Amino acid sequence: MATAMAASAAERAVLEEEFRWLLNAEVHAVLRQLQDILKEASLRFTLPGPSTEGPTKQENFILGSCGTDQVKGVLTLQGDALSQADVNLKMPRNNQLLHFAFREDKQWKLQQIQDARNHVSQAIYLLANRDESYQFKTGAEVLKLMDAVMLQLTRARNRLTTPATLTLPEIAASGLTNFRPSGGAVLHSPGAMFEWGSQRLEVSHVHKVECVIPWLNDALVYFTVSLQLCQQLKDKISVFSSYWSSRPF
Repeated sequence: MATAMAASAAERAVLEEEFRWLLNAEVHAVLRQLQDILKEASLRFTLPGPSTEGPTKQENFILGSCGTDQVKGVLTLQGDALSQADVNLKMPRNNQLLHFAFREDKQWKLQQIQDARNHVSQAIYLLANRDESYQFKTGAEVLKLMDAVMLQLTRARNRLTTPATLTLPEIAASGLTNFRPSGGAVLHSPGAMFEWGSQRLEVSHVHKVECVIPWLNDALVYFTVSLQLCQQLKDKISVFSSYWSSRPF
């Protein structure tokens, strides 16, 4: 019995030593790695600020769809705003080609890009608030930090992968177009009504087109890698909880 108790005490001492090393060394190593990754992600969202010299560069992207060739176009992205758009629409009945473009004095702000950048900045702030001199005292404290960081990264990722769809009234209110919704139309889906000049029109078809923005794809990869690192650290912390189930770990 005495031998078993001695072995148990020795095992516990080893585990406590390993856990202290995890809190004092490995946690900070992971936090540094996360900060480096998220700073790279943040650079993908570089937007003009008060001290920025010159305008943000313009990038052109091709619109397309693998399912149809009825809608084609080119978008010009400048920071977090669409500054130009040229879209050609082929009418399904007579193949007539219609051309649409943004008003030259208008830009379409993409709020989801700004929101994603803000979430990344908040995640970096949370990590930087625990510098090398900070000593974590419990595993629960680390888990709380990781949960807070993961929440910001998940929100950033979701904001880019599932952006909000504008309703007809929102598009009309943006000033980018010259139409206004008619009646109770709130979604741009078949059956929705809108007015163009003196004409009252109905949406008969809806086509979805997309374009690939490489630097946004890069940011999504950084989010995924960071979330994996957070989860791995949480898993390591949680392993020790089984040995200290009767007291805070």
